[in-house]
Amino acid sequence: MRNLFGGAIIALTGSLVGVLAFSSMAMAQMPKQGQQTQPQQDAHTSSIWMYDGLNRVTGSGGPAPKQDLTGTWAGPRSGAGVPDFKGGDTPSLTPLGQKLFAERKSLQKFSPAGTNDPTVRTCDPFGFPRAAIDEIRGISFATAPGRVIVLYQFQQVWREIWTDGRALPKNVGAAEKGAPDSRYYGYSVGHWEGDTTFVVDTTGLDENTWLSGGGYPHSADAHVQERFTRTDHNNMSLSVTVDDPKIYTKPFSLGTEYFKWVPNQIFDEKLCIPSEVIEYLKSVGDPAGTAVPSGK
Repeated sequence: MRNLFGGAIIALTGSLVGVLAFSSMAMAQMPKQGQQTQPQQDAHTSSIWMYDGLNRVTGSGGPAPKQDLTGTWAGPRSGAGVPDFKGGDTPSLTPLGQKLFAERKSLQKFSPAGTNDPTVRTCDPFGFPRAAIDEIRGISFATAPGRVIVLYQFQQVWREIWTDGRALPKNVGAAEKGAPDSRYYGYSVGHWEGDTTFVVDTTGLDENTWLSGGGYPHSADAHVQERFTRTDHNNMSLSVTVDDPKIYTKPFSLGTEYFKWVPNQIFDEKLCIPSEVIEYLKSVGDPAGTAVPSGK
């Protein structure tokens, strides 16, 4: 059985292979001779088709390419020695937000048997922005005409970030003809600030998804901003902020993630497989019972 619940996350196994077929630019970004990296295949790795977190880059790798994130990056749960996630603000909820939040039962507080987290119970998609901050082991970027493709290792899902100058939709979910539906990963546009910071704005999020594993809600009108900053060739950070006046009294930060370049550009699969989760809950999770949160 490949899927195990550990702490407040679902840890699952597998490999994100060939995600950079969208673009050949990743090869151009491989560190030049003399830059500090470990070999793509060393004593830690038995195959070029296997990810190994101990096969790590060291040092800066030289300056960051201009306006380019293309390639595969290891996150804080990758085993590559990446700094841990830096938590953000404690959000201040509106009355509607408080009501919705009270209905959410997180895995951290209620255990697998008591949670109503749709990913934990039925492998529903994380959606966005949860996909950007939860189960972050690996992320990849590829470039296509007029857009950047973001590929997440967990669940092997992808997003399109449009860079062709279009504006975000303002009527998502409206009754009027032609209005776009809300989506698990929303609608995203991006632009560069200088040569090393890629700014992404997203809205139109499906209200059934959670902002984080803690169960924080959002409306379809939530505005999420990501700021990817590539400090050098081998290091990148991501900060995420949320502005959702229906649910929160003021904008707040979801935190900061850190990433390091992956030498051989390979990741393992990490899938939430419904049949395996059902079997786990049936044989282990549900019989263990529901946790009682402190203070209850």
